[in-house]
Amino acid sequence: MGNREALSSVDAAWLGMEDPTNLMMVSGILTFNDVLDFEEFRQVVVHRWLRFDRFRQRVVHPRRPLASPQWELDPNFNINAHVHRIALPSPGNYSALQAMISDLMSTPLDYSKPLWQVHFIEGYEQGTIIMSRLHHAIADGIALMYVLLSMADATPEASLNHPHVHNDESRHQRSGRFGLLSSLARQASTAVHTARDITGLIVHEGIESVNNPSHAVDLAVQGTETALAAGRLVFRTPDPKTIFKGHLGVAKRAAWSKPMSLAEIKAIKNVTGGTVNDVLVSAMTGAVRAYMQQRGAPVDGVSFRAAMPVNIRPPEKMEDLGNQFGIIYLTLPVNIADPLDRLHEVRRRMEELKNTPEAMVAFGILKGIGMSPADAQSRMVDMFGSKATVVMTNVPGPQIPLYIAGKELAGVMAWVPQSGRVALGLSIISYNGKVFIGVNTDVGLVPDPDAIVEGFYAEYDQLLELARQVEALPKQVAPPKQAIVAQVQAQVNVNTAVLADLEVLPGVGTSLAQRIIAYREENGPFPTIEALTAVNGIGPKKLQLFADQITI
Repeated sequence: MGNREALSSVDAAWLGMEDPTNLMMVSGILTFNDVLDFEEFRQVVVHRWLRFDRFRQRVVHPRRPLASPQWELDPNFNINAHVHRIALPSPGNYSALQAMISDLMSTPLDYSKPLWQVHFIEGYEQGTIIMSRLHHAIADGIALMYVLLSMADATPEASLNHPHVHNDESRHQRSGRFGLLSSLARQASTAVHTARDITGLIVHEGIESVNNPSHAVDLAVQGTETALAAGRLVFRTPDPKTIFKGHLGVAKRAAWSKPMSLAEIKAIKNVTGGTVNDVLVSAMTGAVRAYMQQRGAPVDGVSFRAAMPVNIRPPEKMEDLGNQFGIIYLTLPVNIADPLDRLHEVRRRMEELKNTPEAMVAFGILKGIGMSPADAQSRMVDMFGSKATVVMTNVPGPQIPLYIAGKELAGVMAWVPQSGRVALGLSIISYNGKVFIGVNTDVGLVPDPDAIVEGFYAEYDQLLELARQVEALPKQVAPPKQAIVAQVQAQVNVNTAVLADLEVLPGVGTSLAQRIIAYREENGPFPTIEALTAVNGIGPKKLQLFADQITI
C-alpha cells in the first residue's frame, strides 16, 4: 500500500466519466516531414516521459465502498506495451491516416496498465506521425501539450540527447515555450488563490444544488457572485435539439486542417477588433452553421453552447500533471449569417464571460463529481452535458521550431473528449507561427467532420479578404463594409470601452490599453480627451494618432 496515491477529486471525476460512447482520452498527433528513427524516438519517450511517475502508474480501485481510486506503480510495467510501431496502409495519404487515427480514438485504453499509449506511425507521405493517447485522468489539454512537447528541444543536436530533464533548463524557461495564455486564462489564473479558498464551499453547494435544485434558489437569493454563477450552471436550460444531438455510438471520426498562418489571423483581429481566439471561434461557428445548412437543418434563431475549458494552472505549474481547469459556456451565435457581425457578437459574449467566476465554480463542481457516489456523478455529468452541444478548446503552443530525435516538428494537433451526450469537439492548436484546427465527432451523428473543416476554410477566407480590403485602402478612404467602419474606425468611448475596443486603436495595442483602463479605474472617467496624456505612454503626439477615433 505504500506505493499508492489517491487520485485528486477532479482527476477521479474524469475517470468516472468514462463511457464506451465517450472515451475520456485526450488524443494528439505530432507531424514530421522527415522519417524518424524508431529506436531513437523510443529512447526519447523513456527518458522524457517516464520521469513523470504517472506514466508508470496504473489505476486501482480499493474494495472499500466509496473509497477513492488510487494510482499504483505497475509492477509489470513494460515500455513495449505503450510504444507501438505501426505501418500506415497504402497509399499512405491523409485519408488512410484519418481512418487509423479515428480507429485509435474509438479504442479504449487497457485499464490493467498505465493509461497511455504512443503510436509511431510510418509511411505517411515522406514523413512520420506520432500519435499519443492519454486518459483525461492523467492530464488536461494544457498539461498534455506540455507532456507532448517535453520530448522536444530547441535544436536538432540537443534533441539527440536524452537527459532526465531538458538540458538543465529551468522550469520557468520550459513553461515559457508555451507563450502567453489567452486573456481569459490569465484572468482565471489570477483568481486561483482566492478560488482555492472557496473551492470546498463550491463543491458542497454545487452538489446540493444538483441534488436539490431548490437549494440553488436559496443560493441565488444570497446574491454573491459565486452563488449566482452556481445558480446559472444549475438552472441554465438544456441546449436545443439539433442535428448534433442524439444517441451516441462507439465509433468516432477525426479531421484536421492544413496549417494556417498565425500572422494572417492576427492581421484579421487587428482590423476587426477582439482577439485571435475571437476570430477562430467565430470562423468555427460559421463552419458549424454552414454544415447545418448543407444538411437542411434550420439555423434561423438557432444558438447553442460550447463548453470551453479554461486553464487555472499558474504558469510556473505547467509541468504539473492532473486536471486544473474550469469550464465556461459560450453561446455560439449560429443564427448570424454575416461573418463580421458574428465575430463582433462572439467578441462581446467572450468579454462578458471574462468577468464571471463561472470557470472556478465549474472547477468546484468537477471536484464534487469526483467526491460523489456513482448515481450523483451520473446526474452531474448529465447536467454538464445537457447544457452544451460542442466542446471547444484553444491550446497555445510554443512559437519556435522544436526538434525530436533530430527531426523538426512540422505540426501539432490534439482532440479533447466530450463527456456525457456531447457529440462534437472542436480544437484549436498553435505552434511556430501556425494554427491548426481539429474536429472530432460521433460517426452516427456527424459522419463527415471534413465538411466542418472545409466550412472553416470558407469562413476564414471571408474574414481574411475583408481584412485585406481594409488594409489596402488609403487612410482617408472609408472601408467598404459598414460593420468594419462601426467597429474599427468609429469613435470609441474611452470611459466605457473594454480592452478589445481600445487595443485596436492606432498606436495603442494591448499594454497601453490595459494602462488606460487601469488609470480610469483608479482615477475615474477622463474629463476630456486631452486628459489621456496623464496615462504613462501617451504624449501629445501619440494622442494625435487616435484622437479622432475616440470620445468621452
